[in-house]
Amino acid sequence: MEQYKGSDVDKYRCFMSGEGEKNTTWKLGVPPNFDVVNKLFEEGRTKIWPTGSLEEQVQNLVKTWEMEMFHKMVPEDFKTVDVTRVTVSVNGRKPLTPKDVAKIGGGYNMFLQTSLPENLRMYNPNDETVDTAHKLFITTFPRGFAVEILQVYSGPPVIAYKFRHWGYMEGPFKGQPATGEMVEMFGISTMELDENFKVVRVEFFYDRGELLAGLMKGAGANVTEASVTGGESTSCPFA
Repeated sequence: MEQYKGSDVDKYRCFMSGEGEKNTTWKLGVPPNFDVVNKLFEEGRTKIWPTGSLEEQVQNLVKTWEMEMFHKMVPEDFKTVDVTRVTVSVNGRKPLTPKDVAKIGGGYNMFLQTSLPENLRMYNPNDETVDTAHKLFITTFPRGFAVEILQVYSGPPVIAYKFRHWGYMEGPFKGQPATGEMVEMFGISTMELDENFKVVRVEFFYDRGELLAGLMKGAGANVTEASVTGGESTSCPFA
C-alpha cells in the first residue's frame, strides 16, 4: 500500500497530479483544493497515526477514494479502484457498480439510501441529482465533512476499519437553519483489495439518522425523517 502516502498536491490524497492525471476529467475542470477541510481535519481529529503506519495508509486510501468518487467524472480515471470489478454496498443493500452509483445520482445518494416512506424523508435520494446533492452539502458544510480512521481491525487484502466523519453545520439544510454546531457520525467499513492494492469491493455500515439528526437541531418540534429515524432501522457509513 505504499502508493497511498499522499502527493505533492495534497499530503493526504494521491493521484491528483503528474503524468498519470494529465488527461483526467475533473468535476470543476481542475483538481480540487482540500486546504480548508484539511485544516478542519487537523484541528478536529482524535488520532494522529505514525507516518507509514497501516492506519495512515488506510486513512489516505479512504480520503483518496472519496476524492476520486466525488471529483473525477470518468470512472476510468480512478486509480484507487478496479472499475471493471468494484462494487459498493451500504448497510447490506445490493452492491452497486460505478454505473449504478451514477444512475442513482452519485455518492451522496448512495450513502443516504433509505427504506423510509417518501413522505417521511428529510433527505430523499429520489429527488436529488449529482449536482443538487453536491450543492446542498457544500452549502451546509462550507468547511467540508472531514473523515478520520479511528481503528484498523485487519490489513489487506480485506481491510476492516472504524471511521468518524464530522463537520460544522454553518449553512441551511433542506429548510433547516444553520446551527453552527458540529455534526458527526461513526461507522464501520470493509475494503477488499486486489494484488495491486486497488479496491474491488467496499461495504459500509452506519446509521444515516446519526447524520440527519444533527442537521435537524434547529428545526424545533417540526421534525420529520420518522421523528429522527425512530421508524427506520439501518444497522450500525460516510465521500
